[in-house]
Amino acid sequence: MVKEIVLILLLFNGELSLPSFPFEGTTMECLEHGDKMRIEHTTYSMEKNTWFLNNGSGTWQGFICK
Repeated sequence: MVKEIVLILLLFNGELSLPSFPFEGTTMECLEHGDKMRIEHTTYSMEKNTWFLNNGSGTWQGFICK
């Protein structure tokens, strides 16, 4: 069982941000939830091949299901 999801965000000031959120479910459910979060909170740039955070603070690098 997965207990939390940790986002991996690279901020434009050079810091790595690892915010975590409680999550109860299977690994597959966590992976689906992580994809939904990425789609909800980022915009993809084909030119840069990067997912940019919608709030303009940095880029989405991935997530970890723990």
